[in-house]
Amino acid sequence: MAVKIYPVDIATELKTEEEIDGFIEASIEEAKNDTDPKYLIHALETAARARGMLKTASDADVDRASLYRILSGETDPRISTFAKIANVLGYRITLIKQ
Repeated sequence: MAVKIYPVDIATELKTEEEIDGFIEASIEEAKNDTDPKYLIHALETAARARGMLKTASDADVDRASLYRILSGETDPRISTFAKIANVLGYRITLIKQ
């Protein structure tokens, strides 16, 4: 008998700010030795959807369509825009010497 596998949207499972923070922290830990920002962008996109894209966009002073484009990887955002989104989610962008 074949096992059916159903996709799970993590964003729908993150119900509280603490769960969202835990997800972002785990994503940062997983990606800390990777120079490709795709993991961080995916984590922020998932967190923004869990929190609500409209609320996140409004709080970051970014229009919703732009937020979707930025977090989908369709565009290469300015660091200032990316920093605003991270800030709204409770994080700040820092540089650390390797």
